[in-house]
Amino acid sequence: MESLSAPIRREPVPWQGLLLAVSLLNFWSLPTTAQLAIVSTYSAERKNVMLRICNKPPNPIGYKWYRGEGGNSNFYIATLGGTYGVHFSTGKAYTSREIITLRGSLHIRKVIMKDTGIYTIVVLLEDSIKEIGFGRLDVYQPVRVPTLLASKTTVTEHKDAVVMTCYTDAVSTQWFFNGMDLQLMEWMQLSWNNRILTIDPVRKKDAGSYQCEVSNPISSADSVPVDLDVK
Repeated sequence: MESLSAPIRREPVPWQGLLLAVSLLNFWSLPTTAQLAIVSTYSAERKNVMLRICNKPPNPIGYKWYRGEGGNSNFYIATLGGTYGVHFSTGKAYTSREIITLRGSLHIRKVIMKDTGIYTIVVLLEDSIKEIGFGRLDVYQPVRVPTLLASKTTVTEHKDAVVMTCYTDAVSTQWFFNGMDLQLMEWMQLSWNNRILTIDPVRKKDAGSYQCEVSNPISSADSVPVDLDVK
């Protein structure tokens, strides 16, 4: 039996393997640089909006803003700063409602629906170096009260089907039954946009009051309830 105090034999480590291990360690520990971007924002129409930038590179000398994705001169809004000192110049997409702050953010006064879309920021650095980032602004109007209509309001159990349609152009639609969130049963189906509810065939337990609520990020509205009578 070998003694527990016997020296442990160690195999020599090839220098090539050691160098590879160090190289891999350095590779995985390299710091990553976050991508320049515009903070995507939403707003109600006629409100003032600030499009802020994040992961800004150090020591910028200027900022250039565009509507749309990319640097198309037709959608150029304005530039603040640059190689020749601090100045403010405007382009074809400037509407007199835009101002670039000293931090590079784009301030838009009283946004309208046409302001919705992608925006591009170009950060100007020394030695003619540029970094580019993107973000989105969504402008919404308050939702209108939806109209809820049913194909029938008096039906026979296990025989008839009912189709209820919530007429709206809002972003989101939610259904309520007797004042509570509607729990979909296996005989119920919602359309892909949640605006049409089909019950086929109707059960006795489906009798009651139905309502749809529509919303977008700034507002919501409820329909007038529709009562379903099941014989």
